[in-house]
Amino acid sequence: MWHETAGDDWTPRPALPGDTDVDVAVVGAGLTGLWTAHYLAEADPSLRIAVLEAEVAGYGASGRNGGWCSALFPASLTKLTRLADREAALAQHRAMRATVDEVARATAAEGIDAHVVKGGTISLARNPAQLRRARAEVEDARAWGRDETDVRLLDRAEARRILDGSGTLGGTFTPDCAVVHPGRLVRGLASAVERRGVRIHEQTRVTSIEPGRVRTTHGTVRAETVIRATEGYTAGLVGQRRVLAPVYSLVIATEPLDAELWDRIGLARRETFTDHRHLIVYGQRTADDRLVFGGRGAPYHLGSRIRPAFDRDERVFKHLYAALLDLLPVLAGTRVTHAWGGALGIPRDWCASVGLDRSTGLGWAGGYVGDGVSTTNLAGRTLRDLVLGRDTELTRLPWVGHRSRPWEPEPLRWLGINTALRATAVADAEERLTRHPSVVARAVGRFVG
Repeated sequence: MWHETAGDDWTPRPALPGDTDVDVAVVGAGLTGLWTAHYLAEADPSLRIAVLEAEVAGYGASGRNGGWCSALFPASLTKLTRLADREAALAQHRAMRATVDEVARATAAEGIDAHVVKGGTISLARNPAQLRRARAEVEDARAWGRDETDVRLLDRAEARRILDGSGTLGGTFTPDCAVVHPGRLVRGLASAVERRGVRIHEQTRVTSIEPGRVRTTHGTVRAETVIRATEGYTAGLVGQRRVLAPVYSLVIATEPLDAELWDRIGLARRETFTDHRHLIVYGQRTADDRLVFGGRGAPYHLGSRIRPAFDRDERVFKHLYAALLDLLPVLAGTRVTHAWGGALGIPRDWCASVGLDRSTGLGWAGGYVGDGVSTTNLAGRTLRDLVLGRDTELTRLPWVGHRSRPWEPEPLRWLGINTALRATAVADAEERLTRHPSVVARAVGRFVG
């Protein structure tokens, strides 16, 4: 759906014409690579920058996600404290909050009509166990000094005024999220960096990344700095098989809904929405009044394989539609017009990272665990400062330079990830039956950190 409505025909740009020399080579024309190129070209227009893409800009997760630009970071504040200290963890959180506004500012400055609306996120609590988690989330936020302008608890009436979900007992709300049209964002950003002199070579598959060079199917690019921005596709690079696990998230979209139905549903300010279940779901109201709803649950494929056929799993699509109707019964009979999926990148410790090894000139960013629409922007600005040798607040954040340990070899990786996915679904079923926090969820929590 995002591709059809992006205002772009997605015609591939020319491939790399042969061996070439640049100052910075960026591997991957998703949001990480394009934001990095954007901020570098803006800061130093003299830099020769080339972005190399196996398919077309925005082909991967950047062009097929759920359209949340949020302050969510995959690692908790407690985990970030272990990487540095309490103040550094809070600085990371503040940077993520500011990034939501920076994405809106930068897209407007570049004339990109990505349908950005900052309406916040509502997370419904639809059974007693979920309500307990909602309360615990707010209590934890207060312990970190985060006040109601950051996250607040909603009673049943407040929650239902925003989104009238079935069984709602309460919820939480944060203002730190904007809806975006990801196709318009990534394609608009690609055009914007080209206007700044950046070269984008599509249909150019990278086979290996080495200090000082990138080898591709169309030639070698020599560069002082090479940035890996491949996220869910990282496992396809030589020597990177166990760095990030590609796990699929699938999405459905309804036909445009009429005003009367939206009056019954809510989301009047185009808030993004989810609930406090364990198996993640996410949704938004689009600019043309569709409802987009996605979630995890698709299996991880042995050997970190990625295939176009994996984008479609009819069983998961049916589960998503059933979950949507369970949440919003008023949608019964509504037609689903689009269904798709894509791979996101998960590091072994569930902690995104960004960095640059000055001894080799190799940089990287990724492992967003599905929170990438905003985090890619923070990564791009951080890589700008690292490449230019700047010591800034961004380069001192705790995720900078972090190295996650590699995933287990197969078949342990396949067994562990799929067991965790199944256990998460079991935990939700357990809570629906017992109305108490899941014992299974605690075990899964230890696995995923």
